[in-house]
Amino acid sequence: MLRRKPTRLELKLDDIEEFESVRKDLESRKKQREESEVAAGEEAAGIALGAEHKSREQIINDRIGYKPQPKAGVRAAHFGTFEF
Repeated sequence: MLRRKPTRLELKLDDIEEFESVRKDLESRKKQREESEVAAGEEAAGIALGAEHKSREQIINDRIGYKPQPKAGVRAAHFGTFEF
């Protein structure tokens, strides 16, 4: 395997200006997103207080679409019965 000398990278003034503009743009987007999340969170908190309170398990089941159905005739107390 041939070994070559490391490539030299030069940082130019244009690159620095482009980096600064992109960084400022990302920071402004982040601020707007955070402000909208805070406003949405306050609205959601007001709605959640008015809604019925659900347990954590119920909230997760609703979110994933799981609706547990109790099994009829379950004999958990009978240890001698093996049904598969």
